[in-house]
Order: sequence, then C-alpha cells, then structure tokens
Amino acid sequence: FPSLAVVKGIWQAVTAMALSVVFLHAQEDRKSFQWSPPKVTRSIFSSQLGMLDAERDEYATNLASIAVNQIVADKADKAAIDEARKMLALALHLSPRNKRAVVVSFQLSKGLLPAVVEGNYSPQVLARLLLTRGQLLTKDGGAENKRLARYFIQLSAEMDPKNEDAVYASEVQRLDHGALDWSPVTDSAEKLP
Repeated sequence: FPSLAVVKGIWQAVTAMALSVVFLHAQEDRKSFQWSPPKVTRSIFSSQLGMLDAERDEYATNLASIAVNQIVADKADKAAIDEARKMLALALHLSPRNKRAVVVSFQLSKGLLPAVVEGNYSPQVLARLLLTRGQLLTKDGGAENKRLARYFIQLSAEMDPKNEDAVYASEVQRLDHGALDWSPVTDSAEKLP
C-alpha cells in the first residue's frame, strides 16, 4: 500500500491540475467574445414617437432579455453578439435608463457573460409583437414612427425566421427602401437614418 504522504501528494497534484483546467477554461470563455457597447449618447426617438414611456420601457426590457438569452444560448458567438448589440442599442434608445438594458450592456463591456434572464415572452412571441407594433407604427405615420417600425420589423424577421409574415414584411421593406442601416442606433446617436 502507498504511504499517506504519497497519496496526499498525488491528491494535491490532481487537485492543482483540475483547478488550473477550470481557471484556463474560465479565462478562455472570458476572452472568447468581444463586446463593443452601443454608443447611445442621446435617443434617436423623441416624445413625438407614437409610444408611451411605459410601453417603450416594456419593449426595452424584453429586447434586453432576449439579447442576453441569445448570447448565452449561442455561447457568445459573433453572430449572437452582433444581433444582441442591435437589440440592446434599440432598447437603450427606446428607454435610455432601462435597468435590464443598462446592466446587461455594462456586464458585457466588462467581459462578463450575464446570467440567463426570464423574460415575459419567448423570442417567437416577441417577434410577433414587434411585427404587429411595427405595422401599427407605419400606419400612424411620422418619421420617427416609420423609422422604429423598420427596426421592429427587421428584428422580428431575424428573431423568428420561420414567421413568414415577418420575413415577408422585412423583405418588402428591404426591396422598397434598401438595406436598413443600424449604425445610427448602434454607433452614433448623432447620425439619424
């Protein structure tokens, strides 16, 4: 039988190797995504937008929740990060002090992968809501309403590509008005679409 000192030494070596593997894996996860926080200095939407503040805040919270869950589910791959960046930027434009959007953006900027959050809606349900609200905003008219409607409708199609109505509406928008430029939302509030 091996002596107690030998067993203790082997146990310490195995523990040290296991901890180093866990530490390296955690460091790898932390470095595995690059987050460029949306640059929202002021909202591109004013009080002229056809939505009440409470509704804007509700959409912002749900967009931020879906963004977080998508990043976590897709293990922070580039496509998920890019999509989440659009959702968080739009959330911050809708409600600049929305708690969930502000916290998530901060956590991601620190390299932390946020915990999955329970939202009010699944991505498919939120996509249908975004499509419907986008269509209503289009009917209401006005430059800000039409601008937000385009963002909502495109997000709807991207969130649920199996929703034929959302995909059709998004594609018709693209054909009629060209590709949607997200840079006024994600990169600078100074440039309006």
